[in-house]
Amino acid sequence: MQDFKVRKSRQIRAIAAALLLIIFLAVIYNRPGPFGNISKNAIFSIQVMVIAAFIGFTSVNWRCPSCNKYLGRDINKLGCRKCGTRFQ
Repeated sequence: MQDFKVRKSRQIRAIAAALLLIIFLAVIYNRPGPFGNISKNAIFSIQVMVIAAFIGFTSVNWRCPSCNKYLGRDINKLGCRKCGTRFQ
């Protein structure tokens, strides 16, 4: 259970960080003045890299501590559907 809590905490922090970065980059995309002259292609590329990094992190982090299978899209898991391990 403790390992799942750590994984869930990391996943929530990763979601928050990715969303904040994407929103920040979207603001820069629309209003580039205060942050200098960054090309829109560069900003879009950075957004794509943030999303790819988040997906990569999720594929490694969001796994069952017992059977190591992917847990799916639900962040509030009660247990693993593959092996039946209870998380709460």
